Amino acid sequence: MPISNYLRDLRNRIGHDLLILPSVTGILFDQDGRILLMRHGDTHDWVAPGGSIEPGETPADATVREMWEETGFEVSLKGIVGVFGGPEFLVEYSNGDKCTYVMTLFECEVIGGKMQPNDPETLELRYFSKDELRKISLSPWARKILPLIFETKNRPIFEASRWKP
Repeated sequence: MPISNYLRDLRNRIGHDLLILPSVTGILFDQDGRILLMRHGDTHDWVAPGGSIEPGETPADATVREMWEETGFEVSLKGIVGVFGGPEFLVEYSNGDKCTYVMTLFECEVIGGKMQPNDPETLELRYFSKDELRKISLSPWARKILPLIFETKNRPIFEASRWKP
């Protein structure tokens, strides 16, 4: 889905300045243990499907909605994979908008639909093995997180705190 009315209204007030946004990402494995990625229409990098949480929307609902819009799959959620943020999550879009995301990743299971993008943001969908990740153009956040997901299946992951009082 293109920019939401909520974000459009914010952008009209603050321009391209940095926004911190809550977001979700759906992690979906095929029967061979490969992860589903989409090639993003703006950056052309490969990322896991996901997006911003809308006002009043739960993270779970946002994940199911984003998976439908970007992949054509109806999914159920199996659990939280992890929660992430930091410098790798800073994105500058081609129009100059700057965002940094605090991202909750959910593992998903297909319960319906068929693989086809329903959103202009999705140029292509493909499953990738861990080894194939090194050969493709990944966003900085995806390059950091996706290998960890393959290594830490079945338990939540997050970066340890480095902050000290």
